[in-house]
Amino acid sequence: MSRIDDLFRRGAAVALAAAGFALAAPTAQAIPAFARQYDMSCAACHDAFPRLNAFGEHFRDSNFRLPNWRTQNTVDTQDDMLVLPKFPPLAIRAQAYVQARQGEHVDPVSGASAADSEADFQAPYLIKLLSSAPLSDHITYYFYGIFAEKGGNGETLIEDAWFRHDDAFGSGVGTMLGQFQLSDLMFPREIRLTFQDFMAYRMAGITYDRGVILDRGFGPVDLALGAVNGNGITDNFTINSPGYRRADAMFDNDTRKNVFGRVGVDVGTIMTVGVFGLAGEQKSITGLLAGTAAGTRDTDKRIYGLDLSGSIGAKTHWFVQGLWNEWDGFIDTDPSVSYKWFGGFAGVDYVRSPRWAYSLLVNYADAQDLDGSGTVYEGINMRTVTLAASYYFMRNVKGVIEVTGDFLAADSDADFVGHESKEGYVLVGFDAAF
Repeated sequence: MSRIDDLFRRGAAVALAAAGFALAAPTAQAIPAFARQYDMSCAACHDAFPRLNAFGEHFRDSNFRLPNWRTQNTVDTQDDMLVLPKFPPLAIRAQAYVQARQGEHVDPVSGASAADSEADFQAPYLIKLLSSAPLSDHITYYFYGIFAEKGGNGETLIEDAWFRHDDAFGSGVGTMLGQFQLSDLMFPREIRLTFQDFMAYRMAGITYDRGVILDRGFGPVDLALGAVNGNGITDNFTINSPGYRRADAMFDNDTRKNVFGRVGVDVGTIMTVGVFGLAGEQKSITGLLAGTAAGTRDTDKRIYGLDLSGSIGAKTHWFVQGLWNEWDGFIDTDPSVSYKWFGGFAGVDYVRSPRWAYSLLVNYADAQDLDGSGTVYEGINMRTVTLAASYYFMRNVKGVIEVTGDFLAADSDADFVGHESKEGYVLVGFDAAF
């Protein structure tokens, strides 16, 4: 065992031990529009923005509404079949950072680097417009659009965008149709306290997609089942057969859907345990150009997940996620090979006071069968530890200081895929919602 791996395992053990001594992680985000609608402080739903507290989770589970939603929020139209908000329910989230980093851009084919700034002004990092409101006694909509993210300006991208009915056909089954993150069934990326992401979700491809989710609670057990296109939220394909220039488009490029589900169980007041599974397809890669060239074959993929979360008292919250992945015949150069790899993370959030919150996050991934593939998927390997502190100038405005250490050695082999440069960073900035 190398010294680097030994140091990382010691750090991971500390994180997991802390987690073992630390409320279930939230599964949806709220927005300042709700505070305006109900004349309440953001503190009613958040113990440390954007993290939800127990009341925030109840508000989410009530389809983002309170019992007085009609009298409080809507215009008296004298029509029982028309619900109109008194004002457009809009909110904005904005982020700006300065980052000192080790990571750099490396071309996976040539090894050339066109960007290796050690001090990076990331302002604005993100500008987002959000909206949500009840449309009937059972139907709610939610969406947000990104006007700038990670330096990309001049275009708008809609990510979360869905309708939800909380009692379909009087069955008690909630039904959500639209765009969403599959990973929100476990730990939503949008309301994490760290700038550092839950990387296993992105690597496994279970973030944004288009589809439907059915969910229902049975006492301490929550069950969710869903199906999605399986090719994200940016693709669309013009229908040009059987006629010419038809004014329609398909959002899916194959006949099968990815199906998934999660069962969550509250183990008393100690913790929540969840089991996730997905079976579906993804496009192969040719193996050319370091694995960046897409293939044409539809290949099978399976994901098995285990998540645990809990809390001690009202201040300390912990969460752990593991994902086991199987990608059959993923690389065209040898379609008979099934590639297995593992990714996960563990974290602790400590909300010390209304002003201060601290976070620890460990990201771990092992490319396993993809090691030595000569593709960018060798870069799945990851061993990082993140420490973050958030200072709340106001309930909805915080300053962030975050440090991430990379405990994986940079690659020393001849190719330009994998962990080509260290990924540590120090970040300082602001995060606000209003």
